Amino acid sequence: MDASVLAEVTGSTAAIGYGLAAIGPGIGVGLVFAAYIQSTARQPESSRMTLPYVWIGFAVIEALALLGIAFGFIWAGSPAS
Repeated sequence: MDASVLAEVTGSTAAIGYGLAAIGPGIGVGLVFAAYIQSTARQPESSRMTLPYVWIGFAVIEALALLGIAFGFIWAGSPAS
């Protein structure tokens, strides 16, 4: 096979980039809920007090993931310099 054929990439690489970038928020959401479950298991009476922080953390992590996909589409549409 010719080396130029092996190095050729066609299509948008933004989907690949976002797929790799989605690993971070996936791990982050898992850590947030794991910490909540662990803290509730250790001290069940504090579950109502810590639940709003869980949802705030989840929302921030998901907002960063959505920003990642938006920037991927923005940069995919811009011409290469």
